[in-house]
Amino acid sequence: MQVLQNFAQNEQNIVAVDRAATLMAEAIAGGGKIISCGNGGSMCDAMHFAEELSGRFRSDRRALPAVAASDASHLTCTANDYGFESVFSRFVEALGRQGDVLLAISASGNSANVVKAVEIAKLQGMHAVGLTGKNGGLLAGVCDVTLCVAHSGYADRIQEVHIKIIHTLIQLIEQKLGL
Repeated sequence: MQVLQNFAQNEQNIVAVDRAATLMAEAIAGGGKIISCGNGGSMCDAMHFAEELSGRFRSDRRALPAVAASDASHLTCTANDYGFESVFSRFVEALGRQGDVLLAISASGNSANVVKAVEIAKLQGMHAVGLTGKNGGLLAGVCDVTLCVAHSGYADRIQEVHIKIIHTLIQLIEQKLGL
């Protein structure tokens, strides 16, 4: 509860969440999509985010274009051929287009494969939103918007707040699109 309260009481975080949702809604309104990625529990969060947009969140509405970089055959093929550091960047290179948004999730902010995905996304003219923890890590320096749960303890506390942020992003995206 304290980690969530600390995040929510910081006005800069509230502004950053709204800015991230605006970038995502604008991408969708312009015919683009959102790609999400992360490792371990963060991959589960990336998948959760994408399925709530492409499926259903709270009420019926049109499906929204979002996909998580989580296909097992892509991940294992790419890891085998190029190394684990490239599993997300190759996905972004293949499917990302100018105007799309990448949601890059890493509790430490330092996952090399997530950072590399952001670098490729930026080269392709995409926006990047980092969902991080601790001090933001390397992601804080490469993303257009960084949503950092500034907690230096265990990652599970960071991830618990991440899911609250993800649900808030989805709700704001729907509102901004008038759904």
